[in-house]
Amino acid sequence: MGIISWIIIGGIAGWIGSMLTRDDRQMGCLTNIVVGIIGSFIGGYVFSFFGGYGVTGFNGWSLLVAVIGSVIFLSIINLFRK
Repeated sequence: MGIISWIIIGGIAGWIGSMLTRDDRQMGCLTNIVVGIIGSFIGGYVFSFFGGYGVTGFNGWSLLVAVIGSVIFLSIINLFRK
């Protein structure tokens, strides 16, 4: 995927993940993008660990993997923050 695709998927995934973990008010656009991109890597690793596919391109499956990874990442951050 190109850098623009990573930014778009990362931004959307980070935003959805922050809404699911109720961190949306604390996060800005750039933070959502960073969380989404890190979430893509985490989600890809988790899915490949269980025999699935990680981020495969600019599609719905990749968005789902990135959102799940973002929720995992934000949950870990929230554990350390509290």
